[in-house]
Amino acid sequence: MSIDLVFVMAALLIGVGATLFMDLWAALLKRLLGVQPLNYAFVGRWIGHAWLGRFSHESIAAAPAIRGEAALGWFAHYAIGVIFTALLLAIWGIDWARNPTPGPALFVGIATVAAPFLILQPGMGLGIAARKTPQPNISRFRSLATHVSFGLGLYAAALIVATLLPA
Repeated sequence: MSIDLVFVMAALLIGVGATLFMDLWAALLKRLLGVQPLNYAFVGRWIGHAWLGRFSHESIAAAPAIRGEAALGWFAHYAIGVIFTALLLAIWGIDWARNPTPGPALFVGIATVAAPFLILQPGMGLGIAARKTPQPNISRFRSLATHVSFGLGLYAAALIVATLLPA
């Protein structure tokens, strides 16, 4: 099997696994603590409007709905998880996927919180690092905790995928 195919397979499997881990974490928080997870339909709405040339909104909830926004948002959520995983593998190499360690996974998980802080939240009208939310520090903490769970998911998924990868 070519190294390119192994890379793509590892990025896809680990990325989907890590994103699923993050979603299970969010579902657990919702069930136990009533913490509402991100509405991925709003992510799809933001992407749909960005595709039409509008990247910033006063409030994404008040923006006109986009046809298929929920499906688009969920697809983007998982695709971004795969892209972040490919970035991890590009930096640490495919050997990390064969012998995963928690450090790179947690580093990437924490570093990826820059995406919502600097792109998604401002674009949705929440300000840089959620500064326009009613409780910015709580919003920031939730974003960080979510991305730490993605990092933990990267490591957990990589442990499973390592058993499937050719030597």
